[in-house]
Amino acid sequence: MKILLTLFIFSFALLASDTPIALKKQILEKVFKNISLNKELVLWCDDKNLLSAFKEDSAFKTAQTPESATLLILNDKQALPKSIQNKAVFALDYTLLKELPQSFGAMFWKKGRPNIVIIAPRAKNQNILISENLDSYVEDAVW
Repeated sequence: MKILLTLFIFSFALLASDTPIALKKQILEKVFKNISLNKELVLWCDDKNLLSAFKEDSAFKTAQTPESATLLILNDKQALPKSIQNKAVFALDYTLLKELPQSFGAMFWKKGRPNIVIIAPRAKNQNILISENLDSYVEDAVW
């Protein structure tokens, strides 16, 4: 009986846990709900699994191509076509935040925990308004 109960508890715990993509999507949703681009927020991501997760949710519109998006979520610098390098970028890697001047923020994992950084001057240059709810993540410069 104890073995059956233990097996049931472990099975329930496995089913209840979020996948890494779902967790990343939840964190990004909280960030994106607290910013304003002065236009409709339309997302495109170079990570097809993450883009699919956003498509399933009706909170944000998604784009099939980066050209038709207003905010690009990038994991790889190579995914950014030269023709759209003036769009707002939210990076999924801290190194990418450093390398791309049009990136205004990043979400990345460090020591097993998610970290969020928003660079205030870059956001201001792109007319991105940041809610007070994100004040603890706002920095003046890339470290």
